Amino acid sequence: MLVVDDEVRSQDAMRRTLDEDFTVFTASSADEARGLLERQPVSVILCDQRMPGMTGVTFLKEVRERWPETVRIVISGYTDSEDIIAGINEAGIYQYILKPWAPDHLLDSVRNAVEAQALQRQTSRLDLELRTSNRVLRQRTATQMAQARSSFGFDRIVRAPGSPLDHVCAMAERTARYDIPVLVLGESGTGKELLARAIHYASPRLTGPFVVENCAAIPDSLLESELFGHKRGAFTGAYEDHPGLFQRASGGTVFLDEIGETSPAFQVKLLRVLQEGEVRPVGGARPVPVDVRVIAATHRQLEQRVRDGLFREDLYYRIAGITITVPPLRERVADIPPIAHQLVQDVAAELGHPGATLPDEAMACLVAYPWPGNIRELRNEIARALALHDGTQLDAAAFSSRVLQGRASGSADDLTAAIPQSGTLGERLDVIEAMLLRETLLRHRWNKTRASAELGLSRVGLRAKMQRFGLDKP
Repeated sequence: MLVVDDEVRSQDAMRRTLDEDFTVFTASSADEARGLLERQPVSVILCDQRMPGMTGVTFLKEVRERWPETVRIVISGYTDSEDIIAGINEAGIYQYILKPWAPDHLLDSVRNAVEAQALQRQTSRLDLELRTSNRVLRQRTATQMAQARSSFGFDRIVRAPGSPLDHVCAMAERTARYDIPVLVLGESGTGKELLARAIHYASPRLTGPFVVENCAAIPDSLLESELFGHKRGAFTGAYEDHPGLFQRASGGTVFLDEIGETSPAFQVKLLRVLQEGEVRPVGGARPVPVDVRVIAATHRQLEQRVRDGLFREDLYYRIAGITITVPPLRERVADIPPIAHQLVQDVAAELGHPGATLPDEAMACLVAYPWPGNIRELRNEIARALALHDGTQLDAAAFSSRVLQGRASGSADDLTAAIPQSGTLGERLDVIEAMLLRETLLRHRWNKTRASAELGLSRVGLRAKMQRFGLDKP
């Protein structure tokens, strides 16, 4: 900041107000200020209007010609309209502040002036960049698209060598080249959206948008407006035209998750969109053409819903150009370790616990659990364990009891399912006893003293049972 005022007390007052936020220089005349500007770059000038030798407006007019990027502010105790008009027209002043000024008002004015200068420089730089050449812009766009493809490509879908997902990804990658609809089937949490996003970024539409809509999360009345758009006044609360997701995704891909949850009435409208390549906004008089690729997904058995009359057969064949099924996590157990290690890194970084690791004992528990909620449940379990556990090594004891017991939940039905359906009473009781012993040992990190105390056994008795059931620490 440069304060130009012939009164020393005014200089000191402004310096005290501004020096906590800015570096403040002072000058008592236009000549002194000019000499300082030639030696020192200045962002903002605060200049008194009436000074001996040269008025503030006359000096700032010179500043405008020689140092145009410097923001110019006039401070005056006079309200002469001619001075104000001259300052605006000739000197291009940013603001005219009257004396006596308030410290807060002066500080806010200077802060706004600095921000205005920064925005002006940024705008000038962007204008210059846009004028450089199309080659630079094309290169920048290509770099961004390459980053997107590397972030959402098929190789970023974590899996073990020889995983059943290898065939799924190979099929999806081959399908991505062709502009045909895809239906992705699989249980909730298996990564259907991740696969759909990989298809989009491996397709010729990768430069277009990828738009996601969960059809099960929105009522039919709102889903129609969300996907197809609406016109102003179409219903209460429609204060302006709203383009739907199909319009916004034109040139790209629309991912319709849980399409099996839609009603037959909505399915008729969606079928028309897919057949005609156009949408009719709610309240609109004419259809709007759209160019999108549709990838649909559901955890339902869609063919069975067609047979039951819950899903239109013609819409099914329209969206199921190619059907890809993502197997659940329990059918690709080898994928659990690499996925778990990746999730530990990601979730630990989110929770502020970098460097967390999974020892073999903890991984054995994760592999033994069936994961009915698939990867989503695995992520939640790891997040819970990291939040409740101290230290960087995530021991098995940090997991919930159902994971330690290798059962989906603690209900009596699940316990019954874990017991063999044949064998003597003693053999079936042995299964229950081994399950309880293992869960207790894991929870106490294989501390035999604490485990035996909880179970009401001696250490010798606990060791004998461990040997009998083959429960050795991993």
